[in-house]
Amino acid sequence: MTEQLTASVSPLSAADRDAAVAHFAAKLRYEIDAADVVAALAAGERLALVDTRNRESWDQGHAAPAVHIPRQEVAERAPGEIPLDVPVVVYCWSPGCNGADKAALEFAKLGYAVRLMIGGFEYWAREGYDVTGAAGPVLRGVDGLVGPVPEDCGC
Repeated sequence: MTEQLTASVSPLSAADRDAAVAHFAAKLRYEIDAADVVAALAAGERLALVDTRNRESWDQGHAAPAVHIPRQEVAERAPGEIPLDVPVVVYCWSPGCNGADKAALEFAKLGYAVRLMIGGFEYWAREGYDVTGAAGPVLRGVDGLVGPVPEDCGC
């Protein structure tokens, strides 16, 4: 195992470097983290943050600036609720759930510029960003295991 790991971290050939650059550029084009969503919204960027979970999960708690379109309803509802020229960021529960990926696929099929919020609602909440539920704001602090302390982790 050590030999394989060592071999995989040796200097890249030009072709491998180009492949790595293309891979990570594509990831960053189609993924975003909660901190970058918060920064974009604070900067006044126009985007629709879409919670793609079911009603029960939404009511329990969701990112405060999000709109709710369950993934099964994206194809039907999105065209009437989100202008096509508004970039979309989707999320589901956590990194262990691919519901947002399925929703992102539906948004892409409709022609939207769409990104997946990595970490999902779990990391939005754990990092201490605004959460609201059916009963109003949900007060919680930053989870010290994942949240930046201080607020900027330097990523």
